[in-house]
Amino acid sequence: MDKHKSLGITQTKYYTFAETPNEMPLESGGKLGPITLAYETYGELNAEKNNAVLVLHAFSGDAHAAGFHKGDDKPGWWDDMVGPGKAFDTKKYFVICSNCIGGCKGSTGPSSINPKTGKPYAIDFPMITIVDMVNAQRQLIDHLGIKKLLAVSGGSMGGMQVLQWVASYPDMVCCAIPIATTLKHSPQQIAFDEVGRQAVMADPDWRQGNYYGHKQPERGLAIARMIGHITYMSDESMEEKFSRKLKDSNYSFSFKTDFEVEGYLRYRGDSFVKRFDANSYLYITKAMDYFDLSGGKLFPAGRKINTRFLVIAFKSDWLYPAYQSKEIVHELKIRRVEGTYCEIPSTYGHDAFLLEIDEQAHLISHFLNTAYENL
Repeated sequence: MDKHKSLGITQTKYYTFAETPNEMPLESGGKLGPITLAYETYGELNAEKNNAVLVLHAFSGDAHAAGFHKGDDKPGWWDDMVGPGKAFDTKKYFVICSNCIGGCKGSTGPSSINPKTGKPYAIDFPMITIVDMVNAQRQLIDHLGIKKLLAVSGGSMGGMQVLQWVASYPDMVCCAIPIATTLKHSPQQIAFDEVGRQAVMADPDWRQGNYYGHKQPERGLAIARMIGHITYMSDESMEEKFSRKLKDSNYSFSFKTDFEVEGYLRYRGDSFVKRFDANSYLYITKAMDYFDLSGGKLFPAGRKINTRFLVIAFKSDWLYPAYQSKEIVHELKIRRVEGTYCEIPSTYGHDAFLLEIDEQAHLISHFLNTAYENL
């Protein structure tokens, strides 16, 4: 990665709201507060405040979408897409990315301190949903003085939040760019999440969620990540990357790591536990499973929708297959909402939204330029 083609050093900021007695109501019926959101901004908000673009991360992402943190050579998770001259051109747009509530990257989640007890919430943290994540983001957007977003964009769980923004605050979203996502989780998607949750909770170190101050349930969380990572790739990409390559020249005829793909998955699992909280894994996967904007729930009844859509899917994505993006397009047609659908013939599987940069960037930059010029 060439730092000179990036935003350079960026910094995470924090916004706290919903202080007692004004806690934020949750979809479950409970309340949460105070709430802190970690967020980053790139570019400048113009005088009219009409060039703001909200970028939303996937399941295990964070607020660090672009640039580099001081002392870290790893760029933000969408650095190829956010920056000067890129799809989300920071010479033109004011780009915002926040870490979702329930997470563990600076926003309030189960590892945060419960002000009532002085200890981490653990599983006393209330159940949260995609609706709650979006409502918290709305507070941040209000704090930044923005009345309407030029665009909201994100892939995977980020795409769910894009759709929820339109459902919850249609008058605040000029353009929506949901990528590799769905209106609801299918039984298969829920099943994968449940297997991951059970792997975490079966680890003796989980301690019914009260492992803070002790060892994190590393083995269970690593297995959950291994399962998840298989779904992010495609059969074709795994064949190209690994095939049946051996780590050594011969089989060990034991339960050691013989195949390169085995070593890769173990590495992915072991590295994940160093950067993510097990309880956040449980809460966020459950939030995705609860998400459901199918059956006409995407658009509020009786309200005219002026939001323009660019829906992007990837041919080899079997975790969020293209038919689910086409279901979004079907909802657009029913309500006569302006929308464009693009299916990119990638071999990367679900990870394509992070890897297929050129065509994705061309589509998004053209879509945003047109929208911005027609304001």
